[in-house]
Amino acid sequence: MTIEYLKKAEKTAATGEDDTRKIVADMLGAIEAGGEEKAIEYNHKLDNFTGNVIVTPEEIEAAAAEVPQQVKDDIQFAYERVRRFAEKQREALIDFEVELSPGLFAGQRQIPVTTAGCYVPGGRYSHVASAIMSVGTAKAAGVDHVIACSPPKPDQGVNPAIIYTANLCGADTILAMGGVQGIAAMAFGLFTGHKADILVGPGNRFVAEAKRMLYGRVGIDLFAGPTEIAIIADKTADPHIVTSDLVGQGEHGPDSPCWLVTTDRELGEKVLELMPGYIEKLPDTARNAAEASWRDYGEVVLCSTAEEAARVSDDYAAEHLEVQAEDLDWWVQRLRNYGSLFVGEETTVAFGDKCSGTNHILPTKGAGRYTGGLSVGKFIKTVTTQRMSREANREVAAACARISRLEGMEAHARTGDDRLSKYFPDETFRLQP
Repeated sequence: MTIEYLKKAEKTAATGEDDTRKIVADMLGAIEAGGEEKAIEYNHKLDNFTGNVIVTPEEIEAAAAEVPQQVKDDIQFAYERVRRFAEKQREALIDFEVELSPGLFAGQRQIPVTTAGCYVPGGRYSHVASAIMSVGTAKAAGVDHVIACSPPKPDQGVNPAIIYTANLCGADTILAMGGVQGIAAMAFGLFTGHKADILVGPGNRFVAEAKRMLYGRVGIDLFAGPTEIAIIADKTADPHIVTSDLVGQGEHGPDSPCWLVTTDRELGEKVLELMPGYIEKLPDTARNAAEASWRDYGEVVLCSTAEEAARVSDDYAAEHLEVQAEDLDWWVQRLRNYGSLFVGEETTVAFGDKCSGTNHILPTKGAGRYTGGLSVGKFIKTVTTQRMSREANREVAAACARISRLEGMEAHARTGDDRLSKYFPDETFRLQP
């Protein structure tokens, strides 16, 4: 592979992880020991919030009154598309039963988890779309109880649009609590009496680490880090559009990787030239984030061929992957590792992030090599069932006994022996391997 870095990142996704782990471990331990009182203490200390932890019906009604009608219409637009896509995913998950041999039936059932905890970021930006992606998808899956939690602002509470959206999408409880304490509250069943079976939703590095540490005790959607974008572009791509899309993800935060993989040196150099100007035009918060993101995590990788670019992209396994190049069908068929694919100039990451229908809670830090993003299936357990006739035991029990003895598991073998002696007392079976 003969690639050249026109710009190489100074930092990686692992930068700063050790400090985060210790902080989160200490907080989770303190909250588990101290319960609701300790979680409230962190709410006071970290978010300077002293209001209701459980958002009341009156507060939900008041929040709805604060949301302009155009915003409500846009939220409804996004919700309808995300819900329809999620419902179609649910239809693809089927129950079935098959007769594997005479009298031996095996099947599967799709059973939603009982309680889901959905984290909705509300710090630097208020992620209304994340409420749709998590709460709406959980409800489409058939989850009984959905808890949404989001960081409150001092003396204000959770962003009214987030409250409105979570309620619209069917959240059964909304908690005014963010960060590690919000994740812990959902996992430990604080304030609601419902322990989450699964925790989903994006968040900062502390939220992501809390989910990672709790994995096993609860399910999680995926191991997540800062959001990422990669763009594959060739000589036909518009450098201004490419630059705009890279900056569009860079505003998420100072540790959000932005990668351009190109087969055209002129395009790569033009994007490098344009980036500072696009970043400079942003409002302060977004500009500061995008500037650090591009400086520390931005890369431009020059490849000789399309196949080489595809291999580089698969190595990155980016959360969001755009392709702005010729022969789009070839790229769709060739690329393997990504969270979500955005095909052609007309399809930007921001559309998927906000309203086009697919889910924006996606794998980062290379996890796209082995998992996809949040979907209805994440909230559903595929469990198996089996049943068989006595006649089927004639083959199954004897085979089980022989395999068990081959493995040295005599007690297993005898469960087959005992059935054969009961069901077929006058017959002799080969029960040794």
